[in-house]
Amino acid sequence: MNAVPRRLSSLLAMSLATLLAGSGVASAQATARTPATAGGWTATWTASPQRPGTNFTPNWSEQGFTNQTIRQVVRISAGGARARIRLSNAYGTAPLKVSGATLARTASGAAVQPVSLRHLTVKRARAFTIPAGAELATDPVALGLSDLDSVTVTLYLAAPTGPATYHAQAMATSYRAAGDHRADSGAGAFDQTSLSWYYLSGVDVIGRASRQGAVVAFGDSLTDGYGSSPGADNRYPDELAERLAAMGRPRAVLNQGIGGNRVTVDSAWLGDRATSRFRRDVLGQPGVRSVIILEGINDIGMSEAPSPIGAPPTDVSADEIIAGHRALIRQAHARGVRAIGATLPPMKGSRYHTARSEAKRDAVNTWIRTSGAYDAVVDLDRALASPQDEDLLDPAYDSGDHLHLNDAGYRAAAHAVDPTDLG
Repeated sequence: MNAVPRRLSSLLAMSLATLLAGSGVASAQATARTPATAGGWTATWTASPQRPGTNFTPNWSEQGFTNQTIRQVVRISAGGARARIRLSNAYGTAPLKVSGATLARTASGAAVQPVSLRHLTVKRARAFTIPAGAELATDPVALGLSDLDSVTVTLYLAAPTGPATYHAQAMATSYRAAGDHRADSGAGAFDQTSLSWYYLSGVDVIGRASRQGAVVAFGDSLTDGYGSSPGADNRYPDELAERLAAMGRPRAVLNQGIGGNRVTVDSAWLGDRATSRFRRDVLGQPGVRSVIILEGINDIGMSEAPSPIGAPPTDVSADEIIAGHRALIRQAHARGVRAIGATLPPMKGSRYHTARSEAKRDAVNTWIRTSGAYDAVVDLDRALASPQDEDLLDPAYDSGDHLHLNDAGYRAAAHAVDPTDLG
């Protein structure tokens, strides 16, 4: 391509030792690995918990809930004979009292299919408490779910919750009603909406012995799905689950992206750094077998410019990002989880792009491709680049900011994954 000479000169400007660091380390090739199952459960949908606070869209996390019902709709990836949900109070400062919860198949919007509605319990009690800093799984319910089913989780919170652990960028609509409407089949009472998820961190299934274990997509807004159509389930992990199901190889694909997340830097609004949250958000998921890591573009970009919601710039080197990736790989391999690295897509023309940031991106991508540290590589940089300029997103995949993908881009990202690499 005509941009190759400039790219090579940028790479030569970086430390050769940085680019080749670890290239002599033998690739940790996949060995026989067993999914990290917990009693036979496999996660089929997830969202990474975040601290309450301001984010890209208005949300209810800082005010919390009192005598209100929250109804949240999610699409699972792989089905099962029984199901349970997991709720997170990871960032709560007091115990969370849940007065009641239900699970049902979704009808449309906030409405559910009445015959499918199941009351959820913990130790057979409909009301239960989640300690501050903890996650809790409900008892299983007999609700057979098919691959790619949409389910609705409803929580009634009678007592004041205080600020709520949540997931900021749901790219889906959640609903709120005054009073107790956990068992409503209709949508009438749910007259308020939000584009975030609250307390809900996972849906698990059991009863499909043939499942191969879950694939976790771990990353930032490019994994979270920013730029995709809200409510359409077009994030790249969604597209990957659809692709695998269409191939007759259905698999649990879990989205553990957080918009604005960084490998090396903690943020009150953009999530704990990747190296800190990896144990909880990846290794803590029931049935995980492999992880696709797509992280680092915000470390690079926020070295040049602040976050749109005010996180200050923090200078991070390519060396530091690579060291962070190595730490993630070590954590995965220590638990028998296959680690797949995704190169960072083009960002020319975005607010993150400078000559310095482009050189860092090239350095990190070269290391991902050539070091042998990852068990496999998904080369999103090349899959999503413009045919005319390899540093620019293909306009057909650009959501408009030259950084995030549109629906077609997320579909192309999913198709860049080789299913045989997933383990």
